[in-house]
Amino acid sequence: MSHAATPLTMTNATVKIATPRLSERHVAGVLILALCAVLVLIIALPLWALLSKSLEDVNGRFVGLANFVTYATTPTLLASLTNSLVVAGLTTAIVVPLAFVYAYALCRSRIPGKGLFYAAAMVPVFAPSLLSGLALIYLFGNQGLLKSWMMGASLYGPVGIIAAETLYSFPHAVLILVTALALSDGRLREAAEAMGTSRWRIFRTITLPGARYGVISATFVVFTLVVTDFGIPKVIGGQFSVLATDAYRQVVGQQNFPMGAVVGLILLVPAVLAFFADRIVQKRQSAMLSARAVPYAPKPERRRDLALLAFASLVALAVVGPYAVAVWGSFVRYWPYNLSLTLANYDFATVEPSGWEPYRNSLLLASLTAVIGTALIFSGAYLIEKLKVAPRLRGFAQFLAMLPMAVPGLVLGLGYVFFFNAAWNPLGFLYGTLAILVINTIAHFYTVGHITSVTSLKQIDSEFEAVSASLKVPFWSTFRRVTAPICMPAILDIAVYVFVNALTTVSAVIFLYGADTKLASIAIVHMDEAGAVAPAAGMAAVIMATAIAVKLAHLALDRMVFGRLQRWRQR
Repeated sequence: MSHAATPLTMTNATVKIATPRLSERHVAGVLILALCAVLVLIIALPLWALLSKSLEDVNGRFVGLANFVTYATTPTLLASLTNSLVVAGLTTAIVVPLAFVYAYALCRSRIPGKGLFYAAAMVPVFAPSLLSGLALIYLFGNQGLLKSWMMGASLYGPVGIIAAETLYSFPHAVLILVTALALSDGRLREAAEAMGTSRWRIFRTITLPGARYGVISATFVVFTLVVTDFGIPKVIGGQFSVLATDAYRQVVGQQNFPMGAVVGLILLVPAVLAFFADRIVQKRQSAMLSARAVPYAPKPERRRDLALLAFASLVALAVVGPYAVAVWGSFVRYWPYNLSLTLANYDFATVEPSGWEPYRNSLLLASLTAVIGTALIFSGAYLIEKLKVAPRLRGFAQFLAMLPMAVPGLVLGLGYVFFFNAAWNPLGFLYGTLAILVINTIAHFYTVGHITSVTSLKQIDSEFEAVSASLKVPFWSTFRRVTAPICMPAILDIAVYVFVNALTTVSAVIFLYGADTKLASIAIVHMDEAGAVAPAAGMAAVIMATAIAVKLAHLALDRMVFGRLQRWRQR
């Protein structure tokens, strides 16, 4: 009896051991399925609704490509497409060379104050895009300090849009090009210098080819940012129509939702093309690096350093100066005739019925988006990257997670209007609430956070999960006790990125707010429309100050707290 009982006992023991592992796989599969469902709901279905609406007439009947034909045969609408492409092309042609030389000064010279110059270039990141337009109005508008510099030309139109977009997109190009120049292998340049090769030939045959993929990537990013931006053309464009303002006019002004959907899809085309081109470029860039690559350490060279210092100083002044003037203008009593200082422009209730409420709404939106969005993004990346179950579902989730990068905010906002505002949608009650603003903002900025999370998770050895599995520790315990603490700096980076962008976003939420959920960035648009430029600049300055304060707190926390907690990773 004892011998017969032994196999049965062992079988039961085996079952008891296997069951938790089986249930763990079930839990993992359910969580990945839930992630796919969430991403389909907040990303894929709104885009499907946008496509469907473009194939309908105003009464909801299917008309195929008739709306696209109407668009192509309407000269005023077609002119907006041409205007957008021309403005984006000219802005890109200005920004990329300027940003390249600026990044070259930061990476390939010995100029003093590199950190200060880098910080100066990043100032526009922390402000709504509308502030660059308002800043130029203070300088070159009808009552601008430097109006005579315009030599009779009008700021309101393509000139103003290109100038403001240059300010707005400059830091994005600098970020990419600094990375590209920093990643270049310094050994080639050192060898060329040792052989007595001229500086121009070194630049032409080593520096520029080594950074070419960064230049291409910056070109696509700047072009896409400009062609899809809404805030700047709305503030400073005057009667000059572009795609983004056309979409706004069709939906808000004319209630022509099908034509708005058509414009949205046209906006999507350059963004999608730029996205795929950028992905190819990034893969080739990483392939250029070898394990033996060394960073280039520039040597002091007086003439070069003085020339680059002068250039960097002028560009930094051109970037920071307009924003400083806009902040100053927000405190001026009556620009430019009475320059005495006052806080009256910050009494927003005189021009905005809800007063400071939009700013409080923006703070609440940014906080909720940072907390909920970071939790969803990082947890989703962990499910995709670390759990080796349901490979097809994980691949589908990865595709959905990367999709928002190719979708402009205005297009996503239009998709949300058509999906959540549809009569058949049981989630229609969310429209106009803070909840839909949070959901939309998370979806809009999902991809960058996801890439950051995946990059951080890839740095963690898979042995952590292997050891946990061998010790029968469930993956959620490993995630809570090991993975999340190790990745805490990256998690904080994601939270701050989402917070700052939620504060400054305009295009993605312009169609979605309600009477009680107006945001600060929307209030700026309305103040500017009412001619209240100083209060609009004041609200934008408050947003910028808040974003900068959060970033400084992030840097301090990263250095003082996480710097010590992560010391174990250093040898």
